[in-house]
Amino acid sequence: MSDRKLSDRQQRILEFIGEFLDEHHYPPTVRDIQAGCEVSSTSVVDYNLRILQREGYLKRQAEVSRGIELVGGNFGRDLVHVPILGSIAAGEPLQIPSSDTWKAVEIDSVDLPPFMTGGKPEVFALRVKGESMIDALVADGDLVLMEPVSRPENGDMVAAFLKDKEEVTLKHFQVQNGTVTLHPANSTMSPIEVPAENVSVQGRVVGIVRTM
Repeated sequence: MSDRKLSDRQQRILEFIGEFLDEHHYPPTVRDIQAGCEVSSTSVVDYNLRILQREGYLKRQAEVSRGIELVGGNFGRDLVHVPILGSIAAGEPLQIPSSDTWKAVEIDSVDLPPFMTGGKPEVFALRVKGESMIDALVADGDLVLMEPVSRPENGDMVAAFLKDKEEVTLKHFQVQNGTVTLHPANSTMSPIEVPAENVSVQGRVVGIVRTM
């Protein structure tokens, strides 16, 4: 940690982050800090957070809205390590590694507060490509946090493996009379209907890490 003297604003931001963690048990967003410290804009908050990170007072994960960790604090020990195993299409199906090789092909990871995974075991993440789930507030570039399941409930948002195409897509799941319908959450797109034996569900969404 640096011996550089912090400005009053930077010291207040650090104090606010610590107070927020003590009260909520998860870190604040940039907007939380802006409001709590009465800062004029989020860009000013971001500028000061970059200085605090550079000087060793905190760590940040830019792709996570609450990805702030105080160095030397207790919060970091409570984070959940979530592997990012690839991309999944929220539009046309996109090929990703099969489930039996996901752990072997981990390409990235993110540490998240436990509330974001709902306490589910073996949660993994996939990065969304496409806009077919936009009405469910899942946008291109977001991370979906997945719980491994093979038997989802109707209405679940799932990663569905289409066996004949060897591709995976992100959709709402519905099965009836031996037919699976994969519904997009975008009024401009049509559902996918396939025989149930042609679909293998790889996981269902338990959380979303938004990039915007």
